[in-house]
Amino acid sequence: MATRSTQSATVTGSGVVLAVLASAQFLMTLDSSVMNVSIRQVAADVGTTVTGIQTAITLYTLVMASLMITGGKIGAIIGRRRAFAIGLVIYGVGSAVTAAAPNLGVLLVGWSFLEGVGAALIMPAVVALVAGNFEKERRPAAYGMIAAAGAVAVAVGPLLGGAVTTYASWRWVFVGEVVVVLVILAMSRKITDAPATDHGTFDVVGALLSIVGLSMFVLGVLKSGEWGWVQARPGAPTFLGTSPVVWLVLGGLLVVYSFFLWSGYVERRGGEPLVHPRMLANRQLDGGLFMFFFQFLIQAGVFFTIPLFLSVVLELSAVQTGVRLLPLSVALLIAAVGVPRLAPRARPRRVVRLGLMCMTAGILVFIGGISPGAAAGIVTIPMLLLGFGIGALASQLGAVTVSAVADSQSAEVGGLQNTMTNLGASLGTALVGAVLISSLTAGIAHGINTNTAIPADFQSKATAQLSSGVPFTSDSDVQKQLSAAGVPAPVADEIIKENSAARLVALRDALWVVAVLSVVALFLTGLVPTEPVGRRRDDAGEPSVAQASSD
Repeated sequence: MATRSTQSATVTGSGVVLAVLASAQFLMTLDSSVMNVSIRQVAADVGTTVTGIQTAITLYTLVMASLMITGGKIGAIIGRRRAFAIGLVIYGVGSAVTAAAPNLGVLLVGWSFLEGVGAALIMPAVVALVAGNFEKERRPAAYGMIAAAGAVAVAVGPLLGGAVTTYASWRWVFVGEVVVVLVILAMSRKITDAPATDHGTFDVVGALLSIVGLSMFVLGVLKSGEWGWVQARPGAPTFLGTSPVVWLVLGGLLVVYSFFLWSGYVERRGGEPLVHPRMLANRQLDGGLFMFFFQFLIQAGVFFTIPLFLSVVLELSAVQTGVRLLPLSVALLIAAVGVPRLAPRARPRRVVRLGLMCMTAGILVFIGGISPGAAAGIVTIPMLLLGFGIGALASQLGAVTVSAVADSQSAEVGGLQNTMTNLGASLGTALVGAVLISSLTAGIAHGINTNTAIPADFQSKATAQLSSGVPFTSDSDVQKQLSAAGVPAPVADEIIKENSAARLVALRDALWVVAVLSVVALFLTGLVPTEPVGRRRDDAGEPSVAQASSD
């Protein structure tokens, strides 16, 4: 009887622990999707443009991506539960600052920096705390629930953000995050700590190289629409006669390469690098990491462009935009939960390929539907296809990466996995945003200059004003700006017409980039194993024969 009571208490306690860790994962993922449908309202409230909010979204994921490996190593030194708690405190402070942000600068400090730093401590700790609180045979189910929590956050984020923004204010989303953080902190005492596993010195040089390299690269992509890729735009800064973008991108890649060289040097000298380079020789791990990167890159690009079509082009409210995205959320959940249940022995490579094909098809269908006079209903089929595709990938990739190495390396894999997902998300938002603004600027400038109904003096003024970039703005907002500037009504109507046409072309151009990237990802699926993967390991911590044969 005592034994049965003890087992019951253990199950109950582990259920609480799983709920706490899953809630933390939900919160981290929610923050990346909840504001996409409210970009226009947030921009208006803090006195900035769509590009400014794009910067905040990109920097949030960039901070997480650049600090994730460092955050995992800090947890290994101070203990995972302590790192988890400290991360929650930082994240909660960031949410409070964001809720009260009066301008873009404060928003960047709260949302992009503080919340990003907090998440970089929390997410790697979650992986290790699952391992420390669950028996080996129960860990796959626990990791599956953590992944499902992230999928639910992606699913409900747009609708939640739209509803709160429409009926109250987007600021209440971040107030709610503070409340959730306090609840998680109170319940975190139930978690059994995964103690410090590394008492060596912290690799400061490696941390700086990884942070600087990743930051330079993504900042370059982010600024490409404003500064130009190689040839500097009028009014943009220059370095050695060219745009700073090309130097930031190339310099960032060189610094990241130096990081891996340094890590190898530290490892050969018997030290403890942030990343063990030999891990990246694991074909299965590489395949999972690449797919995570492309999944979140494509996902971020889609969640940046399609809400803009709904909220700016069609001028739907935030909650109406969220409702239109709901088919993607439902399909994602069905695929993420249904594939493992209905086809537990499905070949990961086949599922991943089918998922990427669904995503590509969804993007192409949406591109074909974008036309003057298009209604909101054109997004339904693309949303279903994209949702099934993303869900299919989500059902496989966690098992692919975690099962690629021994249990003792699961936390390190978690850091790499989170780095790749957040790097993909930040690059997706930055790259697609840059293409969108570049195409929009060129399209409006060409349309105005070739429109004979617009007087020559207006054309010359417009050319000068548009040279530094054009915000993605609705027709009603353009009408207000032109009226305030005293532009005659017939000329204003022509400018609005050119803006409308250029917006649709810009959206198509941005989505073509996403479609091409999804096809590129298909060429890398050969790295994903063909046989079903699990967490079966021999006593030495090596992959089982079944897993080894899939490499």
